[in-house]
Amino acid sequence: LFDSHARSPTVMRLNQNTRLVGERCILVPYEACMVPTYNGWMQDEELLELTGSEPLSLEEEYEMQVSWRDDENKLTFIILDLARPADPSLGHAGSGGAMAGDVNVFFGGNDLGADEGADPYEAGEIEVMVAERESRRRGIAKEGLRLLMDYCERELSTIGFVAKIKEHNAPSVALFEKLGFRFVRDVPIFGEVVYERRRAVQTPQEECQSTKSEGCPVDAKIEAAVVAGSFAAS
Repeated sequence: LFDSHARSPTVMRLNQNTRLVGERCILVPYEACMVPTYNGWMQDEELLELTGSEPLSLEEEYEMQVSWRDDENKLTFIILDLARPADPSLGHAGSGGAMAGDVNVFFGGNDLGADEGADPYEAGEIEVMVAERESRRRGIAKEGLRLLMDYCERELSTIGFVAKIKEHNAPSVALFEKLGFRFVRDVPIFGEVVYERRRAVQTPQEECQSTKSEGCPVDAKIEAAVVAGSFAAS
């Protein structure tokens, strides 16, 4: 289920009124009222190492939240765990469950495999973090990734996702292998691995041909690379 307004020039503003509802979690926009909790997560040494981040002060975290909100190349959702009670101090922004982590897509990178001159949202780097230990190993990261990828494909016509996983992050590697992702390459300088899943997308002509309709021209199959990654996922 989803609820969104018309597409706007900036991506984060596209999802500012959007809630993506799954069976285990809800994805909601990252609001200022959520910054103290997020900042608390990002003081954890393990999460900092897995996400390749540096600790920020609370003031710096508020500034980061604003920059993410206004960045046309970044789409961010906070993950709410439906099995845990919501924080009433967050009001409607956090209704439905407890803050558990976040899931993001970055667009516009140089290594995303999109053709020159292509739509800037054709390919993005995706990542997920389940920060709350009580919310791990319950399928929330998997569902959060699926909700976000479906949203990007539906609303932005995204056809490719790139992910970079810390090479020692066994839970994330196992997650994507279970989803059918395949290893692509090592990036030793960053201690990362890249996984991908490729699927064939039918053209309208092929869909027509598959239903045995007459007069349908034959086109080559379009390959859409769907690559996803995670930091502290389970």
